Amino acid sequence: MADLDRLSALMARFSLSVTPVAPGDAHLLILSGGGARVLRLTPRATGPARGDRRAVLAAARIDWGTDDSPLAEALPDALEQALTPASDLDAVAGLICAEAAAPRCGAASVLGRLAEILFVHLLRARIETGAVPRGMLGGLADPRLARALVAIHDRPGEDWTNDALAREAGLSRSRFMDVFRDAVGLSPQAYLRRWRLALARQDIARGDRIERVARRYGYGSGEALGHMVRRETGLTPLELRRA
Repeated sequence: MADLDRLSALMARFSLSVTPVAPGDAHLLILSGGGARVLRLTPRATGPARGDRRAVLAAARIDWGTDDSPLAEALPDALEQALTPASDLDAVAGLICAEAAAPRCGAASVLGRLAEILFVHLLRARIETGAVPRGMLGGLADPRLARALVAIHDRPGEDWTNDALAREAGLSRSRFMDVFRDAVGLSPQAYLRRWRLALARQDIARGDRIERVARRYGYGSGEALGHMVRRETGLTPLELRRA
């Protein structure tokens, strides 16, 4: 399990970017809390919590690449992580705070890159400790389910049956189905459909041909993909692209 990369296949699919901003516009804040730094992430809201008197050391806004990013949806409304001194997270946070305190040439670019690194380190730390909510991250925190989820994320166009995914996880079919639903909150096939649709919507929106997108993600035909898009969004693929 130590060699399994649980995040790269996920993050490579979406063009996440992080930009330094004023605290009121930020999703990601580094705060001063009782002598230690605290990382606060609020993917669906911006700015410090009401009444929060902690000093803001650095602030950044996250562009998730798409309005329905599975990664953003998998995160809780608010996530706080105390940064242990000398940890990887604290080291990156320290670089960000130093750069923000004395900006130099290229500071915005440096801060953006460092904030992306900080975000990945945060996800890694939460997954490794199991401190994640039910959902995609909850599944990735389980060493058995992570193998199946990484396979889906990395090869979404394959004909993934429940039996095939159970073999990836090293579990019996019935045990896999139970464990997956408990950790993720969906059946494996429902998760697969949502993942494929999120990728297909992103590709359609950026102008890829409908038939090509359908083949890429295992829909069989453009008509089948169009039916799924209409059912989930109320729009045809062309309307989705224009929107």
